[in-house]
Amino acid sequence: MKHSARFAALALTIGSVSAAQAEVSSTITLASDYDFRGITQTARDPALQASLDWSSESGFYLGTWVSNVDFGDGTKADFEWDLLGGYRGSIGEDGGFDIGYVQYNFEPSGDKLQFGEFYAGVSYKAVSAKLWYADDFSNSGKSATYLEGNASIPLPKDFGLALHAGYSDGDYWDATYDGGYLDWSIGVTKSLGNFALALKWIDGSDLKATDGTPGDVFTSEGKVHFSVATTLPW
Repeated sequence: MKHSARFAALALTIGSVSAAQAEVSSTITLASDYDFRGITQTARDPALQASLDWSSESGFYLGTWVSNVDFGDGTKADFEWDLLGGYRGSIGEDGGFDIGYVQYNFEPSGDKLQFGEFYAGVSYKAVSAKLWYADDFSNSGKSATYLEGNASIPLPKDFGLALHAGYSDGDYWDATYDGGYLDWSIGVTKSLGNFALALKWIDGSDLKATDGTPGDVFTSEGKVHFSVATTLPW
């Protein structure tokens, strides 16, 4: 009931501004693993993910996103449901910025596992950087930051080169794992009609404590990652 009310509120907000110039889209993704900053969220099993996004010409946007998860026997959560909102705009001809907030919710809610992050990012042509901050990361009562850089470089025949590096830091990582860690990925993307394909190598093994955990639950071990996504309406 609680989350039905949240969804209804989101739908009401979207509906109330639908008269303005805006667009609604949905992206559906099938991935070989749900990776979050180099750490698996599905014990390296496949993930089915979907989003519903509303954006206006003014730059404001709202969205919701869901995915299955597998956190092992220590939690009752079977799926993640996120709510987000923000504002994005242009900087000159080739630059941009993006600021917002995302709320992570994990269901069923018996563990009451939910927390939020603020984010702020900038981009220039094919390169972008973003800083994330949570004052209560993973319901720990401790703060955490995540700084990431990304590059999406176009290649011939609708291929692309995707590069990523990120660093997790803050009190949460100091207290839980004796310090922050680096994650990175490199891969190739391909546009094929209405579908976007990506094949990457993702590695979070700098987090030594979770590199090869039992049952692959929360493992940060390096992996080959494949995904296919499509955005509606076509």
